[in-house]
Parts: sequence; C-alpha cells; structure tokens
Amino acid sequence: MTKPKVTAEDFIDFLVATPVNATAMEAERSNPIGPVEPSHDAYTRLLHRLEPSNDTLWLEVKAEVRLNSGVLVLDDTVLDKPYARKMDLVHHMWSGKHHAVVKGIDLLTLLWTDGERHLPCDYRIYDKPNDGKTKNDHFGDLIDTAKERGFQPEYVLFDGCYSSLVNLKRIDAVGWRWLTRL
Repeated sequence: MTKPKVTAEDFIDFLVATPVNATAMEAERSNPIGPVEPSHDAYTRLLHRLEPSNDTLWLEVKAEVRLNSGVLVLDDTVLDKPYARKMDLVHHMWSGKHHAVVKGIDLLTLLWTDGERHLPCDYRIYDKPNDGKTKNDHFGDLIDTAKERGFQPEYVLFDGCYSSLVNLKRIDAVGWRWLTRL
C-alpha cells in the first residue's frame, strides 16, 4: 500500500485558509505539499478514508473554547442534494432557505461563541430511517454531550422548532438558561 499524498492535517489547514471555496480542485490548486503537488483525487481519497467523528471535532476546538462563558447555539441546516437518487443520508425535509421540502442532508450543529469567535463543538446528522432518532432526540444528545464536556454557557440559543416542552425541561435540568422563540 502506498503512502497517502495528503493527511487530515493538510486538509484542515486548507479549510482554515480557504473558508469560501472548499473543493478538492481548489485544494489541489492552492495547497502544494513537497516537490509533487497532490491531485484533487488525493483529497477525495482522503475524505473517503476518514470516518466522520464529532469527538475529533471537539478535540480540535477544545483548547479554544472557554467552557464557563459565551453561549451555545444549536441550529440545523439542510445541505441540498437535488440530484441525489440513491445517496445515503439524503431525505426529503423542510428547508428554511427554499421555504419548501427539498432533498438533502440535515446537519444539526452545536456552536460555541463569545461574540467574536464562533467554534463548532459538536454535530449530529439526521437519519431517522436508519437510526430512529428525531431531530429532538439529537437536540437532547447535543445538550447532554455539552454538559458532559463541562460547558456552563450563559445561554443556549436555538430555533423555535426546538422549543418543545421536553427540550426546554432538558436544558433546565442541567441548570442552563435558554433563549428561543415560542
């Protein structure tokens, strides 16, 4: 087996330096490593080798987060996949961007901010047909994990679609304050 031409750290460095056009083609063009520039296929192969892990994300941002200050923002976004036919994780769901039901991947994100820095700390991928979890279940998992990691935010902010009594009680049970639209 040959040695990979790019590492996860190489790709992370590229993402930090290029937050707008994060494609494998752009990585090939702008990120030469050593005497031979890796092709865009090297970046694609890297992404296929890496297992997505919210623990890995946490390890990357842990040193930058102040656990006892700032706010946690919980939000979800639909990554549009209009041409997907048989792609894992793609489901029909409501998109606030399109104000319609679209095909896409729903990503729930927990972000910490102090007003100046915005750091994603955790995420979940909505895939109810395979894992049986609703968005509210993922909401609870994100709150529980944040508590386990030692967060004591000033507030937890989230959309009104997550303002169910169960979710509000869950936040209250860990002793945090919340702000949402009811």
